[in-house]
Amino acid sequence: MNERSQQQSLPKIGPNDIVRFLLELFAFVSLGVWGFLAFPLPWPGVLVGLGAPALAILVWALFVSPKAVFHLDVFGKALVEIAVFSAAALGWWALGQPVVAIVFAVVAAVSGILHGRKELAG
Repeated sequence: MNERSQQQSLPKIGPNDIVRFLLELFAFVSLGVWGFLAFPLPWPGVLVGLGAPALAILVWALFVSPKAVFHLDVFGKALVEIAVFSAAALGWWALGQPVVAIVFAVVAAVSGILHGRKELAG
């Protein structure tokens, strides 16, 4: 395989793709933090603290990831993404951190809109 065809097969990663990846990681960590802090330890705090991010990761892997098992259209992926990001933002809100919740929700919404426009255009 020559260098030109190898460059053409590589996916283009833009700044919004990096922001989206960081948003995903932040959402998963946020759900874990919410689970551990919102519920009494050891039970159900440990169960929710580990289960909430695990469920979100599973749903993301099944429906939204680039190698998703179930292929959805742009709107279906957007609904799953909105559900996961909203859950993370609501978790921060429930923990008494409305600034974190609002900033996360706004950044996620803007990033999602930019990504959706890109997906629909091409």
